[in-house]
Amino acid sequence: MTTSPADPPKDAGKGGQGLKLLAVTACPTGIAHTYMAAEKLTRAAESLGHAIKVETQGSIGVENALSDNDVKDADFVIIAADKEVDRGRFAGKRVLAVGVAEGIHHPERLIERVQSAPVYEGGGPAAAESGGGRERSVAYKALMNGVSYMIPFVVVGGLLIAISLALGGHPQADGGLVIPDGSFWKHVNDIGVIGFTLMVPILSGYIAYAIGDRPALVPGMIGGWIANTGALYDSKAGAGFIGAIVTGFLAGFLVRWIKKVKVPRFVQPIMPIIVIPIVATTGLGLFFIYVIGRPISWVFTHLTGWLGGMTGSSAILLGAVLGLMIAFDMGGPVNKTAFLFGAGLIASGNQTVMGMCAAAIPVMPLGQGLATLVRKRLYTEQERETGMAALFMGLFGISEGAIPFAAARPAQVIPANMLGGAVAGAVAGMAGVSDAVPHGGPIVAVLGAVGGVPVFFVAVVAGTVATALATVALVDVSERRKGRRGAVSAAGVVAADRPESEPATVGAGAVAAVAAGGAASGASTGSRTATEDGSPAAAGAGPRTATEADDEEDGKGGAPDVLSGYLTAQTVRTQLTADDKEAAIRELAGLAAGTGKVADAAELVRVALAREAQGTTGLGEEIAIPHAKTDAVTAPVVAFARSADGIEWGALDGTLARLVFLIAVPEAAAGDEHLRILALLSRKLMDTDFRARLQGAEDEAAVLRVLGEIR
Repeated sequence: MTTSPADPPKDAGKGGQGLKLLAVTACPTGIAHTYMAAEKLTRAAESLGHAIKVETQGSIGVENALSDNDVKDADFVIIAADKEVDRGRFAGKRVLAVGVAEGIHHPERLIERVQSAPVYEGGGPAAAESGGGRERSVAYKALMNGVSYMIPFVVVGGLLIAISLALGGHPQADGGLVIPDGSFWKHVNDIGVIGFTLMVPILSGYIAYAIGDRPALVPGMIGGWIANTGALYDSKAGAGFIGAIVTGFLAGFLVRWIKKVKVPRFVQPIMPIIVIPIVATTGLGLFFIYVIGRPISWVFTHLTGWLGGMTGSSAILLGAVLGLMIAFDMGGPVNKTAFLFGAGLIASGNQTVMGMCAAAIPVMPLGQGLATLVRKRLYTEQERETGMAALFMGLFGISEGAIPFAAARPAQVIPANMLGGAVAGAVAGMAGVSDAVPHGGPIVAVLGAVGGVPVFFVAVVAGTVATALATVALVDVSERRKGRRGAVSAAGVVAADRPESEPATVGAGAVAAVAAGGAASGASTGSRTATEDGSPAAAGAGPRTATEADDEEDGKGGAPDVLSGYLTAQTVRTQLTADDKEAAIRELAGLAAGTGKVADAAELVRVALAREAQGTTGLGEEIAIPHAKTDAVTAPVVAFARSADGIEWGALDGTLARLVFLIAVPEAAAGDEHLRILALLSRKLMDTDFRARLQGAEDEAAVLRVLGEIR
C-alpha cells in the first residue's frame, strides 16, 4: 500500500511552506488500525499541503517501507502504534510517538504536535512516548516480546530432549531411562538441554530489550542466567522463568534510568556499547545474588523442612500440596523443592512421595496443550502450535512446555496449572502410587518405574482435564472483562483481541472486527496472484465457474467486481426484514447460503452468534460486521444489507446498526487476502460521504456500484 502523495508539493520541506513528514502505523493485530491511521494521516497531510510517506506494519508485513533517504530528507516523524517500532533509524529527528487511535482520530493535531516534539536521541523503544498513559502497555509489550523469542527455545529444546529419550534411551532395571554417553542420541539430548538452558535468559533478555533497547539486552540475558542458576546464590534451585521476568524488567528499566544520566560529550559514543551494558549487568547481577537470591534460598530451605513435617499427615493432603508446588513455577524454587523432596525419599524406600510428584509433573504442558485444542479461538496460531509441542513434551514429563503460556497469561494459567497439579497429586496420594526414579510423566509408567499404573494415568488425566478446563474458563472470563471495559476500538478490533493495557476508543467508520475470531493472529500465507487491475486475486476462494461469473455479471448490471468477488448481487439486500441482531445474522447467512458457498447455514449462524457473545461487533457510526471463521463455508463470502430503522448491536456510541456486513471465511482462507480485504474495507468506510452514498443507493445494482469503489 502506498500512502505517500504521488506528487508532493514542490516547496515541501525545510525551505518551503509544506513539510516532509514520515509516519509509521502499527497495531497488535495489524489489520484495521494500521491502515485506517495511515489513511487518516495521509489525508490530513495532503489537506494541509504537506508531503507524507507512511510505513504500515500490518499482519501481512511491512509495506511502503521508509528508506534511508526518506529519513534523511524528513522534517518530522510520527509513530502511531500500539506495538514496538524500531526507532533507531530516526535518531536526530523530532519524533512523536502515540497510540494508533490518535492517528485515526486526531491526525491534524498530531501533525501540529510533531513540530514541537523532542529530538529522538536514540533511547529505548519507549523513550519517545509522549501520548501519556502508556506505561502498562510498555510492560505488556515487553513481556510479550520476551515470550515470543522464548517459545522457539522451549519447543526446540523440549522436543529434542523428548525425541532423544524416546529413540535413544535404554530402560534400566529400576525403570529409569538412560541415554549412553557418547552416543548419537546423547548428543541430540545435549543440544536440547542447551536450548532449555537458554530459554530463561532469552526471556529475560528480550523483555529488557523491549524496554531499554540494545544496551539492555546483555544485562537482561546475563541477569536471566543468574536468576536460573541457584548455585550463584547458594540455592539448590534457580528462580526459573519468574525470576527471568523480574530480571528482564529490572534490566530494562535500569538501562532506561542510566540513559538519563548526563555524561561528558566524549563519553557519549561509548555509553550504549560499553558503559551502560557493564554498569547495568554488574549492578543487576550483584543485586540478584546478594538481595533477591537470599530470599529464594531461604524459601527453598524452609519449604523443604515444612514438607518433611508433612510426611506423616494425610497422603491426599500431601499429594495436593506437592502438586500445587510442582505446578507453580515449573523449575523455580517452589517446583524444585517439591521435586527434590520426593526424589530424596526414593533412596530411603519411600517412593510414594515421588509418585505424587510424577503424576503432577506432566499436567501443566498436557493441560495447556489440551486447552488450545478445546477452545482454539482463544489462542493464536503460534500458541496452538506451541500447544501441540507442549502435549508431546508432557508425555515425557517435561513441564517446561507450559512456561510460554504461564509467562504470557500468568494470572490465568498459573492458578489453572496449580489446580490440575493438586488434583493429580491428591489422586496419586490417595491410591498410593509410587515412582522409583526421579522423573515424571507417562514415560516413566510406560518404562515400568511406576507402581499402580492404572491409577497413575487416572491421576494424570484428571489433572490435565482440570487444568485445561480451568484455563479456558479463566482466559474466557478475562477476555469478556476486557470486552466490557474496552469493547470496540476505532478500527473495530474488539476487546477480545486487544491486550488489557490498550485503550479503548470508538471511531469513525470502524470495521474489520473480523480479526477477533483469530484470523489475524494466525493468518496463513496463502497464494496471491495479480488480477488485470493489479490487485491481488482472492486466496482460498478457488476459481469461479463460468456460470457463477455470468450470474454475478447479470445481477450487478456491469458493476465492478466487489471485494474480489466475495460480495455479489446474490449477497446484497437493500432492506433487512429483521429487527434484532440474531434475526439479522440469520437473514444474512441465508443470503450467503444462496451462493452455494455455505455447506451448513445453521453452523455458520451458530459460530457468528458465538462470536457475538465474546464482544459486540457493533462498531459505531451505524456499522456492524458480524463474522465467522468456520468450515461451514467452503469459500470466503461477504453479505451486506441495510436496515432502515436500525438494529441494536451494542455499539459504544449508542448508534443502531444500519449498514451490516456478514463476513464468513473457512479456516484455511483467513490469510493475507482476507487481511487485504479488511484493510480496504476499513479505509473506505472511514469516508462519511461513502457511507452516505451507500445508505442512499436505490437498489442492489447501485449498492454494488458504490461498494465497487473499494479498491
